Amino acid sequence: MIDTLSTLQPSIEGRSVHRRHFQKRDGRDLFLYGYEQHIETPLPEDNFDVAKGGELRWHPLRRENNVYAAHRQNRTFKPSTADDPLAASVRGGAPTEIPFADFELAIFENKFTSLHAQAPAPSIFAGDGASHAIGRCDVVVYGPENTGNLYTIGQDKRRLLIEAWIDRYQTLFAQNCKYVLPFENRGDAVGVTLSHPHGQIYAFPFIPRVQQDALTSFDEGYDLAAYIKKNKAEFGVTFAGGIEAYCPSYARFPYEVWLAPQVQRAGPWNFTEEEKDGFAHLLGDITRRYDAFFEGPTAYMLSLHAAPLGHEGNWHFTAQFYPLLRSHGRVKYLAAVEQSTGTFTVDVMPETAAKILKAL
Repeated sequence: MIDTLSTLQPSIEGRSVHRRHFQKRDGRDLFLYGYEQHIETPLPEDNFDVAKGGELRWHPLRRENNVYAAHRQNRTFKPSTADDPLAASVRGGAPTEIPFADFELAIFENKFTSLHAQAPAPSIFAGDGASHAIGRCDVVVYGPENTGNLYTIGQDKRRLLIEAWIDRYQTLFAQNCKYVLPFENRGDAVGVTLSHPHGQIYAFPFIPRVQQDALTSFDEGYDLAAYIKKNKAEFGVTFAGGIEAYCPSYARFPYEVWLAPQVQRAGPWNFTEEEKDGFAHLLGDITRRYDAFFEGPTAYMLSLHAAPLGHEGNWHFTAQFYPLLRSHGRVKYLAAVEQSTGTFTVDVMPETAAKILKAL
């Protein structure tokens, strides 16, 4: 049974960040992050039979891996507020995933994981190139409140989130995961099944094709810092603390926004304190701008694109927002052309999107 307390370095504006590593009854890890040490006594837990991931199958024509995890078909689907598995537990109530009465920010290993350190061998039907789906899938719970978003949780919580991300990057890279992807899916249009504000982290045993292609471009000399500086006037939305928010001229989604340092950084672990503050601010500010423009909670996908393990040299970090709307009440569907070819048809010019979002 693991239950340890530690303090992360560096601090946030002089305030220590504490981490509690607690092993759940079913063997899964739970990490509690906060400005205050978490010393509560755990409440009763369920003892789940946790599946240990799926299998990787190689697609020979697309030249990429897919993860097959049939057990995820039975994962929790839109529970009531009373049955919210991401809430804090209540003494005398049904156990949740977090067996404590309160917490600031929590990260735990997904019960319905696609990737696992003890992933089983591929089945006899997997085909050539199949392999173990070794890795990790974490759930990141922004707080005990069952409503909210990256804007409403506030700057202090966003800074805490960034330090938690950095801690997980470092831990997962130390476990030899090749690529780590923190992300958030928001809204029904993206397929979100739990409304409680949260994100996820996937740690892969390989570098996915999209990131491998980006790595090739950076290694061949693509200079994102120069691109941002040259195109800021036309495509810039806002900036803070050395971080730019902009609509790339090659955006694939209407109103797509990227956040990136003005200078090359491999990942948030390389950020200055000013850059961390700016990044935290912009995560909230872009969410606010989307909700203002689309007149309500905006369905989007957010992903953090940091350097793969061992490839920090030329990589330039970005956080990428992909909204699933092309205008108020109108979903941008990824239909036949996009799904068949990877070639997106974009309904809004990025320079137009930048001007609209900049004004909000």
